[in-house]
Amino acid sequence: MGINIFGNPTLTYHPLTSDRWKDVEGLFGPKGGCAGCWCMYWKQKQSEYDAKRGDENKKLFRKLVMSGKEMGILAYADGEAVGWCAVAPREEYSRLARSRVLKPVDDKEVWSVVCFFIRAPNRKKGISAGLLEAAVEFAAERGAKIVEGSPIEPKSDSYPPVYAWTGFAGAFKKAGFKEVARRSPTRPIMRFIIPS
Repeated sequence: MGINIFGNPTLTYHPLTSDRWKDVEGLFGPKGGCAGCWCMYWKQKQSEYDAKRGDENKKLFRKLVMSGKEMGILAYADGEAVGWCAVAPREEYSRLARSRVLKPVDDKEVWSVVCFFIRAPNRKKGISAGLLEAAVEFAAERGAKIVEGSPIEPKSDSYPPVYAWTGFAGAFKKAGFKEVARRSPTRPIMRFIIPS
């Protein structure tokens, strides 16, 4: 699917599959996204994450991708991966259940958007909103009825994008998400209800 967002070149979105491993590896770079995370933060306890940060998390992430596990969506501009959005059923992200602020709102089955990574030169160009739309479509094709996220809604416009790995509330609003709960002043929980 290719769409033009906010004056960007035409973007295409593809699920991360084993044949796209090199693309996500190139996007995340030698540091593995944010300080060796390799998108494993939400799947691990803090002690496990700290022990495996870096190469161990890369191996775990690669193993999941190569096994066929559906991990999320890549955004491409001119054939190069420029953005990532992790989306999967909420139960795959055990850290959410342990969080005081981000714990489940209810017992409904939801898919959770937990992470974005946008290549530095491509940040603040609307790619996150496009990734969210693609993530909703991806989840809906797999039977999801609700897609949920817990973005940052900073008190200042100067909040560094690199620290907003769960996304900004503005991007979620642009993609049609609505706030359903807020347990912290800067962390709304937002949902997109997929029409039947």
